[in-house]
Amino acid sequence: MSGRTGARPAFAAVLLLVVVSGCGLTSGSPMVDDVEPGTIGQGKPLEGAELTVTSKEFTEQLILGAIMGIAFQAAGAEVVDRTGIQGSVGSREAVVKGEADAGFEYTGTAWITYQGNSRPIPDPREQWLAVRDADRKNGVTWLEPSELNNTYALAMNQANYERYGTRTLSEVAELSKTDPGAVTLCVEGEFANRADGLPGMEKAYGMSIPAGNITQMDSGIIYTQTAKGACTYGEVYTTDGRIKSMNLVVMEDDRKFFPNYNAAPTVNSETLEKWPEIAEVLAPVTEKLDNNVAQTLNARVDVDGEDPHQVALDWMVAEGFVTER
Repeated sequence: MSGRTGARPAFAAVLLLVVVSGCGLTSGSPMVDDVEPGTIGQGKPLEGAELTVTSKEFTEQLILGAIMGIAFQAAGAEVVDRTGIQGSVGSREAVVKGEADAGFEYTGTAWITYQGNSRPIPDPREQWLAVRDADRKNGVTWLEPSELNNTYALAMNQANYERYGTRTLSEVAELSKTDPGAVTLCVEGEFANRADGLPGMEKAYGMSIPAGNITQMDSGIIYTQTAKGACTYGEVYTTDGRIKSMNLVVMEDDRKFFPNYNAAPTVNSETLEKWPEIAEVLAPVTEKLDNNVAQTLNARVDVDGEDPHQVALDWMVAEGFVTER
């Protein structure tokens, strides 16, 4: 699903790429946080390791890449920052080829975009297992996934929620039948035309929304228009910081139609064989990541204009994973 794997960078993240050291540079640059072990990295199990961390260029990925690099530093590694690579394929190929050692990736992206499957697996654990098993032959090892699931959803503002009271997509489908004029949508052009977007959602939930009720627009505008109530429901990404900052209500995908995009560390298999301690260093951090954490951290960058690396460092310190000297 190319539209959610790096082709949709937040505008703030694009600006930050100009000023954040190391972002998007082919050669990378040293990550030089002055951190020591907290609850992770005790005993410096990665002492002597030289590890390159990568990510895509949008906000959430910049934060996740920084989190990973900070964890490695606390565990004693020297880290090269190659975060902010444009698009999905670049950061993925860097790990496959060993040009980078590790990065956070999304299960749905791997299953659909990299591994060429058209039908996602509804259960998130089974999706991760399938991706993990398929990628072994590519020299990529998937570590345990997080609860962070950056997938599609519909959301509405508080006023419309109080008016219509829908909490699930099944209830939206019912509303579209009982009060067709109530269900108006603001969506991206890609979402409007993809089988795993609006057409598939309508089919899965038995909706039939008139074309006149659907307005296509840029992703960033969708959030503001939904917040203003210009459309009853807007297409959103479930970890976007604007959901929280604009106080939007996200509809539950109760039939599990949308693909799972759980973030998980991916590591070059040769690197992991040499430094198996990587898994234990990252496990507690990954376990803590969920949609609420992602929305909060993403909002600090996209809404408040903060530096993604600093946001990552603040969170690692606040959670006690690392300490600052």
